[in-house]
Amino acid sequence: MLKSRCLVFLLMGCCLLMLLTSCYRRPLTRPHGSVQFTEEQLDSITFARTHHYTMNFNFVVSADSVMLTRQLPEEALSDLPTDSFAVKRNAQLVVADVHVLPLDTVDSVWVQLADVNGMFGWVHESELLQKAEPDDPISQFISFFSDEHMLIFMVVFVLIIVAYGLRKLFRMNAHIVHFNDIDTFYPTLLTLVVATAATAYSSVQLFEPDDWQEFYFHPSLNPFSQTPLIACFLCTVWAMLIVAMAAVDDTMRHLPIGEAVLYLLGLVGICALNYIVFSVSTLYYVGYLLLVAYVAFALWRYFTVTKRDFLCGNCGHQIKEKGICPHCGALNE
Repeated sequence: MLKSRCLVFLLMGCCLLMLLTSCYRRPLTRPHGSVQFTEEQLDSITFARTHHYTMNFNFVVSADSVMLTRQLPEEALSDLPTDSFAVKRNAQLVVADVHVLPLDTVDSVWVQLADVNGMFGWVHESELLQKAEPDDPISQFISFFSDEHMLIFMVVFVLIIVAYGLRKLFRMNAHIVHFNDIDTFYPTLLTLVVATAATAYSSVQLFEPDDWQEFYFHPSLNPFSQTPLIACFLCTVWAMLIVAMAAVDDTMRHLPIGEAVLYLLGLVGICALNYIVFSVSTLYYVGYLLLVAYVAFALWRYFTVTKRDFLCGNCGHQIKEKGICPHCGALNE
């Protein structure tokens, strides 16, 4: 037990050290006197703040293809002959220019993009954001799990798999977190952290949608560089990683390898179910009440049903109370 705790504290210390080493920001040096910006520079700064990207920003095509028009947007709006070309999936694009045309009834923002072959073309911003995503692994991960069709598929798939898996585990009388649990708090803590992270994830989208868009276009795993709500979400992500390692280590010490694998698979199913339930229900404000109820249920189950404070004097197994040991039948007084 002491070795496991030392390992957890060491991992937490290493993660904290890495976070602290990346949170320093060099102070800005301001020149004497006021800085004068041109009108074009002011427009670019305003656009970057409201749209979260600007010139030289990199995108990657996520749809099958995106069509780019070679001619200027003004020519397309004037019904002049235009020529277009397709950029295929996974192609990299860089923003070369932006035009705002208030008379365009479809989308007033046109974006000029350049591909790796040096070809330039224009497209509506709405179509670009629908068919492309920022060229960053974290942004692409967020986009993948935020897709509506993927979310529906995940809900149905997770519910079926978890329901079938838990039914099989109950029939086998196997160890399951919250129900036939083992005497370690880390699995219970992991389920609570996942539920909290899912609630925080949806809360950011509810209460700070603009900050979430900024995080999507310019992601970072450093919580010290983010707004308070996004920082809380990132802290739960880091905590999830640390507690998961501790839960795996403690499970391997409490159970034989075969039973440990079954227990961890059940734990993954419960965590996946928590993510689905709390991330969706929080969008309708129900998730906060469910989180309070779930925390109370998980803690009550662990401290009143799971936790064992005694060791059998004969076989050394943990037992809940004094009396006959359920493992070897010895009497403990």
